[in-house]
Amino acid sequence: MRSANLLNDFAFKYVFGEDCKEANDALKSLLTVFLERKVNKVVVKNSEMVKDYSKMKSPRLDLLVEFDDQTMVDLEMQLRQTKDNLMNRFPYYSARLHGSQDMEGKSYSQLKETIVMIFFNVNIFENDNICNTFRYKCDGDLPFVKEEKEDRMKLRTIEMPKVDLNKPLEVMNEQEKMIYYFLNCHKGMEDSKIKMMIESDEVIQMLEKRVETISDDRWKKIIEDFQKLHENEERIELQLELEELQKAKEKVRKAQEDVRKAEEDVRKELEDVRKAQEDVRKQVEEADKKVEDANRQIEQMNQVMKQGIKAMLANGMSLELISKSLSKSEDEIMELLK
Repeated sequence: MRSANLLNDFAFKYVFGEDCKEANDALKSLLTVFLERKVNKVVVKNSEMVKDYSKMKSPRLDLLVEFDDQTMVDLEMQLRQTKDNLMNRFPYYSARLHGSQDMEGKSYSQLKETIVMIFFNVNIFENDNICNTFRYKCDGDLPFVKEEKEDRMKLRTIEMPKVDLNKPLEVMNEQEKMIYYFLNCHKGMEDSKIKMMIESDEVIQMLEKRVETISDDRWKKIIEDFQKLHENEERIELQLELEELQKAKEKVRKAQEDVRKAEEDVRKELEDVRKAQEDVRKQVEEADKKVEDANRQIEQMNQVMKQGIKAMLANGMSLELISKSLSKSEDEIMELLK
């Protein structure tokens, strides 16, 4: 058993991205197998290793590759599902890569093809395809362009866990063999399938030669850097998670403050309604009192008039004469005397 592990970001970039013929040949083989097209010439645009990744948004050791026809491929090994949403990250990388082309003074027909290709060591999509290619399409799978060659922007995913590692070597295709090697190269010749591939498969032989160039001390340094990289990635993810949590708490606090203000506004409105009701009640009471006073005055006046009428009758005045003098009908006078 050896330390070699091509799932390690640093090892992956070293094996395929170093500025030497052997690494370049291995890279061409990798791209030929997983892009399913002949690759004659490629240039790695960022072969240097990242030295300071402590402040990176998402620490990554990708390979930016340019073909002889100026097609650009952004190649990355993604070991695990992260909290920093993968489904948002990689379309962002794709858009950034496509938009990096210098189009000043050029026609957009001159845009070159760009491909973001990611090796996942986790299952992402609910299908059996090891490789999936994503393009611009309308609902119902209507393509955005008439011909596939006009589709200049692609996202290519390779899901390594979908490979059946127990499948006999003789029925594995080239993609499955290379993925098997990625997942098990640390076993070396102790793995029977690795041993057979090293002995009989030219592509795997090429990869094995690259892996064998890494000394034990270099592997130790690669592993240390790899651990630091992913510790830093986890730290940044935790920091982002805490920031999101803080934002969520602030939103909750603001919502609670808004609710408190709304409750205070409702309380004030209810208080205003209560005061208005109290004013109406007082006005009704005052009106009732005025009506009562008026009724009392009328009753008093009626009593005085009643006594006057009785006195007039006692002095011999006729009801008709009293009616005329008081401007009241005889029926009203009789009602008053009851």
